[in-house]
Amino acid sequence: MPLHTGPGTPEERPRSMNPFYGEANPVVEMTEAPPRHRLPAGPMLPTTAYQLVHDELMLDGNSRLNLATFVTTWMEPQAGVLMNECRDKNMIDKDEYPRTAELERRCVAMLAHLWNAPHPEAAVGCSTTGSSEACMLAGMALKRRWARRNADRYPSGNVRPNLVMGVNVQVCWEKFCNFWEVEARQVPMEGDRFHIDPQAAADLCDENTIGVVGILGSTFDGSYEPIAELCAALDALQERTGLDVPVHVDGASGAMIAPFLDEDLVWDFRLPRVASINTSGHKYGLVYPGVGWALWRDEEALPEELVFRVNYLGGDMPTFALNFSRPGAQVAAQYYTFLRLGREGYRAVQQTTRNVARGLAERVESLGDFRLLTRGDELPVFAFTTAPDVEAYDVFDVSRRLREYGWLVPAYTFPANRQDLSVLRIVCRNGFSTDLADLFLEDLTRLLPELRRQPHPLTRDKEAATSFHH
Repeated sequence: MPLHTGPGTPEERPRSMNPFYGEANPVVEMTEAPPRHRLPAGPMLPTTAYQLVHDELMLDGNSRLNLATFVTTWMEPQAGVLMNECRDKNMIDKDEYPRTAELERRCVAMLAHLWNAPHPEAAVGCSTTGSSEACMLAGMALKRRWARRNADRYPSGNVRPNLVMGVNVQVCWEKFCNFWEVEARQVPMEGDRFHIDPQAAADLCDENTIGVVGILGSTFDGSYEPIAELCAALDALQERTGLDVPVHVDGASGAMIAPFLDEDLVWDFRLPRVASINTSGHKYGLVYPGVGWALWRDEEALPEELVFRVNYLGGDMPTFALNFSRPGAQVAAQYYTFLRLGREGYRAVQQTTRNVARGLAERVESLGDFRLLTRGDELPVFAFTTAPDVEAYDVFDVSRRLREYGWLVPAYTFPANRQDLSVLRIVCRNGFSTDLADLFLEDLTRLLPELRRQPHPLTRDKEAATSFHH
């Protein structure tokens, strides 16, 4: 079946349009909507085209009420103006847009300091379209470094590299393993442990392991994985076997939370085994999508053969991102936000977000119908399920009913070995204020009496009901 399908019949039935969409004369202007799945026969007025698209997009959910997404949904107007001024600049044209390239370089240096690189001036990195691309780059570097060390066995021998991770990783890591022909070795969940177990991860490593991925923090429940303990388990493995397995930290969200709120937590380049880190600038980096960042400890951690040099654009420019053409607006917005907030500003914003998450989690628990899995005290994210004595409804019923009030709250089932556990998850972001949290709790409280009166949960097919959004 194709990924996208057109209309069911060769010619669609015409749909009437508001005649006032036409600027010149509402009587003789367009009275039929253009086709949806083929190009219109001719052009139309820009205001008409705008109104058609605008009206259809009104059916989207309200992004500010989307408690599923980690992605930034609010920035200051000045940031929007700046992004608009840079939207026509192609990031790859570093010779034509040298100041945009310089802002990217400065952001990398700022992150290297923030993440305690041993020699920040020697750390290497780049902007990406998001954490997914950054993870692909980090995985490629891990595989190439492993291949170098095993040149006598790979690729000529019957050897397949593997990557160790928790079953809770974002789907981009499964994509990486699929696309780059790497075996994904996943540590399952067990009991109340919803992320990786350091010793179990070390036990999965062998001479074909290119690295281990640690998550700061998990999109399933907002918890940090124990990166220091993971590195310690791999240190012990090296002492026993000689295997030197590097760690990549997927800090899509937590790498922009922990440096400000959990300064005593050791998870970054202070750990010698951490070779690379990524984050999403468009998540808790507080920038509109899409921008991500990938950093390596030093040049040795990023094999030179992965860096391409292009010279046809007017200069010899190194590039190692997967995407070539993309706007410079998001990088400019990231630099703006770094300047605008500084360390203390980021600390204040992230602390406020965590406070909202903690407070809302406690009030949800106090309703008596729900059991908290996490409390928003790591990522400003908490997951909860129905209490053991609740039999009239389930988390999927709650998610569906909240949508009637405009709230988008994902309900989903956990992976192996906790497929028996279905939860709701709330992501608190900058812009989700205490006032909005109060309104959310009021709506949740209002719908509970109706849910309690149900004869049974209305969702029979849990697979069809699952709606997990990262």
